[in-house]
Amino acid sequence: MGEQLVDTVRRFNRTVTQRVGALDDGYLTRDRPLAQARLLWEVGPAGAEIAALRTRLGLDAGHLSRLLRTLEGDGLITVNSAPGDGRVRVARLTAAGRTEWDVLDRLSDELAWSILEPLSDSQRTRLAAAMTEVERLLMTSLVELRVCHPGEPAARACLRAYTRELAQRFESGFDPGVGDDDLVPPAGLFLVATLSGEPVGCGGLRLLPGEPAEIKRVWVSPSVRGLGLGRRIVRELERRAADAGADLVRLDTNDSLTEAIQLYRSSGYHEIPAYDDNPYARHWFAKPLSSDDAAGR
Repeated sequence: MGEQLVDTVRRFNRTVTQRVGALDDGYLTRDRPLAQARLLWEVGPAGAEIAALRTRLGLDAGHLSRLLRTLEGDGLITVNSAPGDGRVRVARLTAAGRTEWDVLDRLSDELAWSILEPLSDSQRTRLAAAMTEVERLLMTSLVELRVCHPGEPAARACLRAYTRELAQRFESGFDPGVGDDDLVPPAGLFLVATLSGEPVGCGGLRLLPGEPAEIKRVWVSPSVRGLGLGRRIVRELERRAADAGADLVRLDTNDSLTEAIQLYRSSGYHEIPAYDDNPYARHWFAKPLSSDDAAGR
């Protein structure tokens, strides 16, 4: 990664924080900094669970607790147990908090207009398009990949979504058959991708002695498709296969999964004869692995 790219990102960050007033003691001319204003906004008229706020904003428990206490002390929110479940804590706006939330909503519109107003129509269109692209790329950089057991809740959520989608797309429906309990070390592994704590993708790797590594169960949520996450999951599975000593990785897929086939071909996979009796498979692919794959390049 070049220094010029890093300098560009840093310069962009400085410009944005100054332009939106993130450095001001009172964000949007109010008497509280950006962190408090953002938290108040996220609580919103519907209220929010504390655990969800922590995940959504990426805050550690101590920092979030201090922010909540400040807003509670100012009479803007209440924090109480959820009805029927004393273990779940929920923040809700008070009447004063709802009034402040409405003010923040109006001032946020005014800030956005102050950015757009000096520009021509064509410049506004360009800025909006650029912001959309930046937002999508930043979302991509926020996605985290981690290895987890296929039985964990996040993994199960991904596998259920994977099964539902294939059942809809395959003409004959889809029955996953045997479970995925073999996708655990040392026989394999299962990757889950999360965005703000929510599972948005997955992929499995089988490592069978004396056989090529095999990629299984690659799925990406429709909410984040187009961000390159599928390619990132496949690349990470390849890296881990190479780390485990595999020199070849293979997979099978169905001809209705055109996006997957395009991904594999553009990632260096070549079609091979059938190597299994998967009733849903119509194409089989393989890719040689190298030291570059083990290094993650």
